[in-house]
Amino acid sequence: MRIGRAAALTDTGRRRLDNEDAFVLEPPLFAVADGMGGAQAGELAARLAVTTFEQAGSAARDPESLAELLRLANERIFQRATSDATAAGMGTTATVVAVDERAGTVTLAHVGDSRAYRIRDGLLERLTEDHSLVAELVRGGTITEDEALVHPARSVITRVLGTDPTVDVDTRTTDLAPGDVVVLCSDGLSGMVRDDAILSLVTGAEGPAEATEALVAAANAAGGDDNVTVVVFEVLEGEPPERPAREPAPETTVAHVDAPPASPPADDGVIRHGPGRGSRWPALLLIAAILLVAALALWWGISR
Repeated sequence: MRIGRAAALTDTGRRRLDNEDAFVLEPPLFAVADGMGGAQAGELAARLAVTTFEQAGSAARDPESLAELLRLANERIFQRATSDATAAGMGTTATVVAVDERAGTVTLAHVGDSRAYRIRDGLLERLTEDHSLVAELVRGGTITEDEALVHPARSVITRVLGTDPTVDVDTRTTDLAPGDVVVLCSDGLSGMVRDDAILSLVTGAEGPAEATEALVAAANAAGGDDNVTVVVFEVLEGEPPERPAREPAPETTVAHVDAPPASPPADDGVIRHGPGRGSRWPALLLIAAILLVAALALWWGISR
């Protein structure tokens, strides 16, 4: 098998003035990062992360090397955040995938609530688990997936790069087959468009470029509450090409693209929130957030 067409698109959204997302589109390596900590600091954290990933190139393939890559990004962001007062408290999510075309596998390393999906035979499978408080409540059976989409604590994330000197990284290796499509996204998409609508938009597109445009447009049509970034690539039959070694990237430029709004699909699957979902909370506030969510969960159960 080999990687076919690939595309990425990032957009500021309809309610934010700055874009704190970044991506990597360097086959066989792909990534999405969603920064936080204020406009300049969040963008810096995401850029530090993707620069670290790009510098690794195709060298990181197995779970441990990808996990070490995220730990290195965490160290760089944390050091900058603790030495620069203007960047204090910054962090970023990160979802990184490395494809082994000869082995027919993809390895993921993941921190935060950005996501990776695999689409196969008309079905969408989520390959990552969100590191967020509402995700923990769903996994514990306290609330449902639908309730999580509108829960008052949906912006609380429990694990990011850069807010602590060390970080736990989730890794996974799974198979790929010709015909598969892989989607990476920030929560600016998954928080606005349901999984079934993501599947419909990708399978209905002519290819990855059209799919990224349709997904960003759907997130904006739903309100565009956050920055939204999408990476899509396809898997094809055939021998993989010889990929030349690449010089380390000294800097990553994050594209800022304003995709035109578009009508969502018939059964649109968009998640409509009121204005301003609130800022995302870094892990440093986790203790206070847990206490808050415990109270909210009690209120939620009583009010339902």
